[in-house]
Amino acid sequence: MRRTSSKQTVLASSLSPKKTLLDAAQSRRVIRRMAGELVERNGGVEDLMLVGIRTRGVPLAEALAAEIERMEGRELTLGTLDITLYRDDLSTIAPQPVVRETHFPGPLEGQTVVLCDDVLYTGRTIRAALQALIDYGRPRAVQLAVLIDRGWRELPIQADYVGLKVETGAAEAVQVLFPQTDGEMGARLLEQGDKS
Repeated sequence: MRRTSSKQTVLASSLSPKKTLLDAAQSRRVIRRMAGELVERNGGVEDLMLVGIRTRGVPLAEALAAEIERMEGRELTLGTLDITLYRDDLSTIAPQPVVRETHFPGPLEGQTVVLCDDVLYTGRTIRAALQALIDYGRPRAVQLAVLIDRGWRELPIQADYVGLKVETGAAEAVQVLFPQTDGEMGARLLEQGDKS
């Protein structure tokens, strides 16, 4: 399999909805389950930091943190990570890419950092996120939470917490929606539209 960033860009303009993967209620249930798994695996929330990868990893981290706070009665520390300058396809995404804020509420040392992203696909976004994260410090451990794992890995990267695994085709894409970014919540499978 070869990198598909430029192909995906061309494809994105002709994608249409194929099927709903998660509606709003299902999304909330999946996030609740993921939050429970996260707390159980880490034996609580001590020294735990959720870090959302911009853009849609941030609302996933926020949703997980809110659910964990409801369950455990403790507020989690939340960070945001922009990986724009760490991407291996930087030259193909824009002539002048927009870099957004990276923010951590405290030092990474001694923390278990849970990277959060909406879709796990080739693994290249997570590779870039790991590289960016290490430039800011050395966490005790790094875990990965994704709402959708769609397969097609190009790097040996797997998620620790997965909301939903779906089999996808090369001409399909997964769109995750959050109220903060899209005005609604859910996930859907998109496919290349009819060109006739």
